[in-house]
Amino acid sequence: MPIAIAALSLILLMIAAYRGMSVILMAPLLAMLAVFLTDPAAVPAAFSGLFMERVASFLKLYFPVFLLGALFGKLIEMSGFSRAIVTAVIAMVGAERAIPAIMIVTALLTYGGVSVFVAVFAVYPFAAEMFRRADIPKRLVPATIGLGAITFTMDALPGTPQIQNIIPTSFFGTTAWAAPVLGLIGSAFIMTAGLTYIGWRRRRLMAAGEGYGAPETLVNEPDAVSDEARVHPLIALLPLLVVGLGNLALTLAIPRWIPGEYVSLSLSGMAEPVTLKVSQMTALWAVEGALLAGIATILLFAFRPVAGRFAEGSKAAVGGALLAGMNTAVEYGFGAVIAALPGFLMVKEALRAIPDPLVNEAVTVTSLSGITGSASGGLSIALAAMSDQFIATGDAAGIPREVLHRIASMASGGMDSLPHNGAVITLLAVTGLTHRQAYKDIFALTLIKTLAVFLVIAVYYLTGLA
Repeated sequence: MPIAIAALSLILLMIAAYRGMSVILMAPLLAMLAVFLTDPAAVPAAFSGLFMERVASFLKLYFPVFLLGALFGKLIEMSGFSRAIVTAVIAMVGAERAIPAIMIVTALLTYGGVSVFVAVFAVYPFAAEMFRRADIPKRLVPATIGLGAITFTMDALPGTPQIQNIIPTSFFGTTAWAAPVLGLIGSAFIMTAGLTYIGWRRRRLMAAGEGYGAPETLVNEPDAVSDEARVHPLIALLPLLVVGLGNLALTLAIPRWIPGEYVSLSLSGMAEPVTLKVSQMTALWAVEGALLAGIATILLFAFRPVAGRFAEGSKAAVGGALLAGMNTAVEYGFGAVIAALPGFLMVKEALRAIPDPLVNEAVTVTSLSGITGSASGGLSIALAAMSDQFIATGDAAGIPREVLHRIASMASGGMDSLPHNGAVITLLAVTGLTHRQAYKDIFALTLIKTLAVFLVIAVYYLTGLA
């Protein structure tokens, strides 16, 4: 019965997300339902003292990353920089190579700090135009954009500022650059296997006579886009380089600027000082500082096109950041409540039966990401509940925490992209396609991404590379 109660809440949350209900509303309700079925008298304390406490602690740590990332992505769009990058890559790669061109463009944007959702809106008009010209079936557009946005640039490439690569830093005391060799190996595998699969699907569909699609059958077709860009591509790429290099530089510099394991703040108006552990905050401060530098770079080179629409654009960015941040935070709070229930403790003990620490971590994280339909949500739930266990078993086996970080991060982006995943739903909605038309190819990427995690584990054990 305790396991059934925990499973019921998780399944209902998955169904609610799949049916388009607000996770912000449903997560606390379903978490309290599980508590009520376990101990009705504990509901008020569980809501205020556990659920809301974890929601607040998540937002305290990670909301600045959501906010700055959303603002950076919006300014990239408003400045015309995203169009300039897309146009330059298409000119360099060639319109006939539409699939790798769109993947490269999307990867550049997301690895440069643009959120997945912003990248989808920015790239789709160009993807549709290129696929139409080459008569490539439109149903492959979501998988192509997804390969660049929600696979290796989200959590495998070392240094990526996406939240899935930042969350593990506060649990393992690592940085966004953890286990760079394993991250690069995993990224190369995902990229190669993904392009191979989509290319194979393209040939199969076109051999069967399927082209881009008849205009009267297509939905949400964008207007034709211009091949001209008003911004030089090198200038457009500069903010992305500033974020990437700034993140690396600050990651190395912050421990030198703040010597010691802890830093304290004590002002005259404070009743007691605030103490922070430097190793747990370095990655967050580095990403936030890098995004601020990227925003300043955009304003420096594109002040005029941005200034007139800054108020409107910043409001949209703040709204997007609040929605994304709260969605993830309530899933974190939901996970904390579920993790406190007797049923989850039984599951946790059962997972101990998986003897290998890295396989245990990978299975746990990707399973919870799949159940919640969220990489960041599943990752937060797993690490909040079981990071101490992962660290203890990893230390006992001599596994560096950087490797634990990379495996957890990559595993979160494995089975998370099931049909109820928010990014998948958004991607299909923007492209005007249905799950029936296009999800099969997205799911193939899900399988490739999940396989990549276990490939990286095997590489680590065979070579010791990190």
